[in-house]
Amino acid sequence: MRKKWIILAGVVCCIVPLFWLHPGRAGAAPSSNGSTADSAAATSQSIREKQDQIAKAEQEKKNLKNNLSSVEEIKKGLETKKKDLSNYVVELDTQLAAIEERVNSLKEQIVVKESEIEETQKQLEAAVDREENQMESMIVKAQQMYEKKDAYALELLAQATGLGDFLNRAEYMERLVTYDKQQWNEYLNIRKLVELCEKQLELEKDILDQTKENVELEQSTIEYFIEQKEQDIVAYQSDINNKEAAIEEYKALIKQQDEEIQALEKAIEEEKKKLQGVKRTYDGGTFKFPLANYTRVSCDYGNRIHPILKIPHFHNGVDFAAPKGTAIYAAYDGEVVAATYSPSMGNYVMIDHGDNLYTIYMHASTLKVSKGDIVSRGDTVALVGSTGNSTGNHLHFSVRKNGSYVSPWEYITL
Repeated sequence: MRKKWIILAGVVCCIVPLFWLHPGRAGAAPSSNGSTADSAAATSQSIREKQDQIAKAEQEKKNLKNNLSSVEEIKKGLETKKKDLSNYVVELDTQLAAIEERVNSLKEQIVVKESEIEETQKQLEAAVDREENQMESMIVKAQQMYEKKDAYALELLAQATGLGDFLNRAEYMERLVTYDKQQWNEYLNIRKLVELCEKQLELEKDILDQTKENVELEQSTIEYFIEQKEQDIVAYQSDINNKEAAIEEYKALIKQQDEEIQALEKAIEEEKKKLQGVKRTYDGGTFKFPLANYTRVSCDYGNRIHPILKIPHFHNGVDFAAPKGTAIYAAYDGEVVAATYSPSMGNYVMIDHGDNLYTIYMHASTLKVSKGDIVSRGDTVALVGSTGNSTGNHLHFSVRKNGSYVSPWEYITL
């Protein structure tokens, strides 16, 4: 009878693989519905997620190449505006503001992408570890099975005490083989996940490089048009045929600027009367110099000869030359009463320090505060630029006291 079971066991073993990929000990039969199945489902879910992320990354990479500003298109749109300097300046500043916004958005994307790359790198390392562990387990099991060949299966089945016991042992063998097949499929899935992680990482690095390149290209476009605007303003005001019109337009811009500031001061005083609350007072403290590290005066306060129009004019502030993007500081504690744009002042900030004392910061590339904000001495309120009627990156810093411009040198020192 025992010989019969041995022969039957040999027949059954012919349909059982010569090696199994089960990494655990040969004891109790593993369940095909246990942790291996759960692990396989999780890996499959990770693969689907990676495929979706890769598809989005590929689209993101494509969009980056298609969303750059077109210098030629902007130039073409501006040509018709050059006959009216004020409209031309406003239109160009609008275009530059849009590009500046894209640059800021791209810089934010760089920070996000660097974080995503770091996370993908961690996922890749984890997947590689899983792959190596799975492979090591399978190699150990394959080596054990190779050394034993089918002796273990024969011995297990030959020890059956009856047909029922034999079938139970045969079922165990079948479940063991099924489990090992799952382990192999899980390994293949992990390998695929590793490949997808590698592909995603490569794509994300490409996107990061492209984003940084786009920032440089957009900044070059901004610099090109700022320089172009400066040349066009000089050319327009220097043209003998435009001389009279340019002078009138310049006077109109200055008048508009003065009226805008006066209207703001009037509105503020009326609002304070309505509120009848505690008024802000200036305590006489020392103003902070409104720029960091840049103190070259390109045009001082007072009566001057206009460098291009060659007419006498009153310069109501001090121009400090500084690179684009230099931080502009609040000179003293106060409330922001204006943070907006005008054709003459460009992007500007106006701060109420109390007792009818105001500071004004003109031609900024970017505003960092909004109307109503309470600022402290030294807070960054804007960044240096060349918006409005400007022929170079600089801060035009003005101080007003009791409705009139006064010399900033009464409040600041170099």
